[in-house]
Amino acid sequence: MTTEADRRSPLERALSVVTDIKAGEGVTALLLTANVFLLLTAYYVIKPVREGLILAIEGGDRYKSYLGAAIAIALLVAVPAYARVSSRVAKNKLVVGVTLFFVSHLVLFYVLATATGAGASPSGSLGVKALGLGFFVWVGVFNMMVVAQFWAFANDLYTEEQGKRLFALVGIGASVGAVAGAWLTKLLVKSMGTNQLLLLAGAVLVGCAALTHVTHLRERARLAGRDANHAAPAPMSKNAKAKPEPAKQGAFGLVFSHRYLTLLAAFSLVFTFVNTNGEFILSSLVKDAAAEAQRAAGEGFDKRAYIAAFYGDFFLWVNILGVVLQTFAVSRIVKLGGIRLAFMILPVIALLDSSAVVVLPILSVLRLGKIAENATDYSINNTVRNMLWLPTTTEMKYNAKQAVDTFFVRMGDVASAGLVFVLAQQWGLGVRAFSATNLALVAVWIWLARGILKKNAELTADQAAAAKSADA
Repeated sequence: MTTEADRRSPLERALSVVTDIKAGEGVTALLLTANVFLLLTAYYVIKPVREGLILAIEGGDRYKSYLGAAIAIALLVAVPAYARVSSRVAKNKLVVGVTLFFVSHLVLFYVLATATGAGASPSGSLGVKALGLGFFVWVGVFNMMVVAQFWAFANDLYTEEQGKRLFALVGIGASVGAVAGAWLTKLLVKSMGTNQLLLLAGAVLVGCAALTHVTHLRERARLAGRDANHAAPAPMSKNAKAKPEPAKQGAFGLVFSHRYLTLLAAFSLVFTFVNTNGEFILSSLVKDAAAEAQRAAGEGFDKRAYIAAFYGDFFLWVNILGVVLQTFAVSRIVKLGGIRLAFMILPVIALLDSSAVVVLPILSVLRLGKIAENATDYSINNTVRNMLWLPTTTEMKYNAKQAVDTFFVRMGDVASAGLVFVLAQQWGLGVRAFSATNLALVAVWIWLARGILKKNAELTADQAAAAKSADA
């Protein structure tokens, strides 16, 4: 008798080291993994260009803090516009079209950077300043929208059962792509120059669009059969009332009309609030450690080199641990304890991290905690956050997810900036106050997570019942 394992290809047997791969799933999973790998590679090529342009402006470091609000305002326009387009075109064409739309912007920014002489003109010139500010806001919109869009496409492609198994593999592409993009930029920036990196990133994104199209062509027959068998989607909950059509509600209306989506939006804001507060605490302690080292070493001490060395080592360990967790832990944790276990790991780590810093606000303590926290976020938490969208409708995956993963995430950053202004600048409080605030926020985070998990279980049960009814 031929078993499932016997029907798997050599590729699928090799990929089973990461997660449980069934016969016929390997190629599509690998295409998605390659797609998000290229997507994150492109972003981490663009990111240093963004930093170079904004920091070339006099006072650019201050502008970076203020532009979070500008990005949030831009998203208030971009997300509803995306939802309107999404309701009118096929989703595969939407993903390809939006990706190429952003590619055209990279070409435009390349032309503008070359015309204004960015990098050669005085940093205070109007053209360089406008370019740096505009590009910073654009990147803030671009990176959030394209990543949310990719995961919406993956969610729409897979059933809930498939997504819980295969997202662990797909997530490896994101983890490795971030490392590859940073390495590629370091390798090429001196020989190519920053402006040419924009064209390189655009070419990589064209590859993403091509992979999306290939994946759609490969899966369209299976998806057509699945949609025909389950033409009537499951309601958002057992007791859900009829809602207006998503296209009429808009992305934000969709979020606020369903409790599950509202909980996801609130979670995204609070989670980002905690994480950004943690980054501020870390930067404060690193800055203090550098000042102390400078006092001990005396003249000739390179403070910037000390900070750069710390963050270089910090990000190295975060990325290494993140890739290891994504490759070997994520699928096994989900298989062992389901989404319920995987979703609660990061808030527990954040709770322990914040508690430790309240007691011992020193860099060595926070460094270990933030390495564990960030690596878990980039691997386990990122994968599970996307799994939470599996039982939602197609319109929710594309439209509501854009709002949640862009605007509400960015509002968490804005909230953190407001907290820094009040606690640090106005009241002069130190890192203990921020860690204590994070303890309270993590409690809210855990409360929201429990509500999300409860609603997710209801949606999963509703979908199973709807599928059983359709089959009958």
